[in-house]
Amino acid sequence: MVGLVAALLASRPATADYAYVTNQSSSDLSVIDLERMTEVRRIPVPGMPAGVAVSEALRAVFTVSPDSKTLRRFGLASDLPEIERQLEGGPIGVTVDEKRRRVFVSDWYNARVWVLTADDLTLTAMLETGSAPAGLAISPDGRWLATADRDSNQVSIFDAATLALVHRVTVGERPFGVTFAPDGRVFSADVGSNTVTAVDPASGTVLGKAKTRERPYGLAFAEGRGFVTNQYDDTVSVFDAVTYAPVAVIDVGGYPEGIDTTRDGLRVAVANWDSNTLSVIDARTLKVVGEVGTGDGPRAFGLFLAARMQGE
Repeated sequence: MVGLVAALLASRPATADYAYVTNQSSSDLSVIDLERMTEVRRIPVPGMPAGVAVSEALRAVFTVSPDSKTLRRFGLASDLPEIERQLEGGPIGVTVDEKRRRVFVSDWYNARVWVLTADDLTLTAMLETGSAPAGLAISPDGRWLATADRDSNQVSIFDAATLALVHRVTVGERPFGVTFAPDGRVFSADVGSNTVTAVDPASGTVLGKAKTRERPYGLAFAEGRGFVTNQYDDTVSVFDAVTYAPVAVIDVGGYPEGIDTTRDGLRVAVANWDSNTLSVIDARTLKVVGEVGTGDGPRAFGLFLAARMQGE
């Protein structure tokens, strides 16, 4: 089976996008070819994985299993875990600082973030956040690290190079997901107030808010618009990324959670927890153009899309 998959992958174009979807209920990782709209591999990941971060530069996929308190690093070209690390506490979210070869993992129970080396998962530091940090994100230029501190109704912003705390910014109620727009603004998905809050990370200023449907979870950006998964509405809200005005509401699968944008910026992928599917949206027409089955309980909490290169 592995040889067949390798042969299939080798024949794909260099720009083919792959989704690495953590399936919490079935404790595995679905690898999905978005060009062919099919699952090509499923990798066992013990401990009910939720958080995920894909790094093309490091040729790795990082997953977080809250049930077993385990951070794992998988090679993009291998179905075997390269390294794993136990993290005592409540690990949930993960993001990668490719520039400095570091991994950040949020600790839900202890209001902190673990800082680890990406190469061998050695713990090097811990950062203090607000209560119940969930989502994490690195800015496109690598300058900022942001955390969504749910029970503090705030976003913490750190200097990614020095790890110094720069701002704590009050946003909407109970922020869970956090994402940087391509221009460097940071956005939180506020599940308690059904809003998205935009923040300037340099000044710590709130720039505006967009309304969503029920229980916004994750965010992505494409074609000058923001896309937000609404867990309790089975939809994706679309808003103008400049004016924050509503643009559309798109029906997807049941209980959508993780969301990410393809490298060409033309499609948005959404993991649907309740229907065990990955929906793919055309970012220009705002129509669902495909749906792929996953494992049980897909969450894909983080950045889970990457281009699969020839020879991998």
